[in-house]
Amino acid sequence: MLMKQLILATSLAALGLLCASAQAQARKDGLVLAMTLEPPGLDPTAGAASAIAEIVQYNIFETLSKIGPDGKVTPLLAESWEVSPDLKTYTFKLRRGIKFQNGEPFDAAAVKFSFERAADEKSVNKDKRLFAAIDFIATPDPHTVVIGLKTIEPDFLFLIGQATAIIVEPKSAQSNAIRPVGTGPYKLENWAKGSAVTLTRWDGHRAASQLKIRRVSFRFISDPAAQVAALLSGDVDAFPRVAAARSLGQFSSDKRFQVIKAGSRAKTILAINNKKKPLDDVRVRRAIAAALDRKSIIEAAADGFGVPIGSHYVPGALGYVDTTGLNPFDPNKARALLKEAGVVTPLELSLKLPPTPYARQGGEVVAAQLAKVGIVAKIENIEWAQWLSSVYTNKQYDLSLISHVEPFDLNNYAKPGYYWGYENPAFARLLERINNTPREGERAKLLGEAQRVLAQDAVNAYLYQPVWLTVAKRQLKGLWTDMPVFVNDVSALSWE
Repeated sequence: MLMKQLILATSLAALGLLCASAQAQARKDGLVLAMTLEPPGLDPTAGAASAIAEIVQYNIFETLSKIGPDGKVTPLLAESWEVSPDLKTYTFKLRRGIKFQNGEPFDAAAVKFSFERAADEKSVNKDKRLFAAIDFIATPDPHTVVIGLKTIEPDFLFLIGQATAIIVEPKSAQSNAIRPVGTGPYKLENWAKGSAVTLTRWDGHRAASQLKIRRVSFRFISDPAAQVAALLSGDVDAFPRVAAARSLGQFSSDKRFQVIKAGSRAKTILAINNKKKPLDDVRVRRAIAAALDRKSIIEAAADGFGVPIGSHYVPGALGYVDTTGLNPFDPNKARALLKEAGVVTPLELSLKLPPTPYARQGGEVVAAQLAKVGIVAKIENIEWAQWLSSVYTNKQYDLSLISHVEPFDLNNYAKPGYYWGYENPAFARLLERINNTPREGERAKLLGEAQRVLAQDAVNAYLYQPVWLTVAKRQLKGLWTDMPVFVNDVSALSWE
């Protein structure tokens, strides 16, 4: 009897060790990473949602250059490059032996196709302006691409490392939104709509043998309470840009987790439709800006994790100047400006809010503050696809609370037909001077001037620069500690 008990105990212990070993092995090459929003598709050249790049950039798709967490640019599909003395011509030497996930070769022709497609008149690429500024693309051999720009673009190498500059395979390009084909280390395994996107390691990638994560699921959780619960239960391994500020102490004191406070180039703004009356009057836009207390909004929308801004620019960026004093919080001034503009209050405006927690929470405070100066902001909570359609594409809105996460996006203020409808030829000329000024010091001064113009024109009500929070299991290594762009580079991740 004793011998049977010993054998049983030994067997159970061995089984336990096997289970523990299997779990450890599964943990070593599997990952569940959560996101707030589900993307509308998986082609970043066909949609403006940053959630697309969070899944596909550097995972499924690759670019000529790669942006690191410190904002520095390194070679990716290009192994090297040279820039002409006039800063207008870039010669890229491409990596050899690379294939797309459908077996087609990556070469200079694919680069030329990708960039010309992005510049085409039918293109819906949100950075179309960048590609339209290309004067010529030459392919002297399959491994060399020469790109000539019409004007100087000081940040060109950074910009072509963004998701809108992915290199696509010509035969599969049209179906990338649902069946993405890239040169990246991961390929699409499954997309369970409303739940998760799962990627698996692509063994045809040049660095496949070095990848520590074999399979990753991007799970979509929009509710802040559910985000916290998923982390605490262990259902989620990492949640970049999580809405867990109110639970930060709980995670910081729990040895199971690591908390990363990451800097950003994002700008959270109250977008204003400059084409709608009476919002086409600068005095009304200035009144809206004067009605808003940035500090209260930061507390409500970001739980205090934000820095006030007065223009579409953030501290730390080249040439930043503090313009918050140009439109300070002043309800009395707001009322006076509305009266001066001939606005009869109450003025009713729509306030369309996307599903992100910062927008829903901050929108309530914005509406309450506007009400105190006679502006009735009617809140409409809409889903992300609706926001992209009604606000971004069709401009069917008055106000909207949104974060613009791209680091170099002042060009949007000179983009014809952009969703906030700002048209200022003087600003467009200033931006052209900025883009054609190679010396950093001179460019910084012009950037300061551009920030003042936007603040004075009160194109939008500029609120704050977010500080993004990432909560993850302590054993997960390789997470970005700063976020110049929104990506989740799975190839850099590993379990300790």
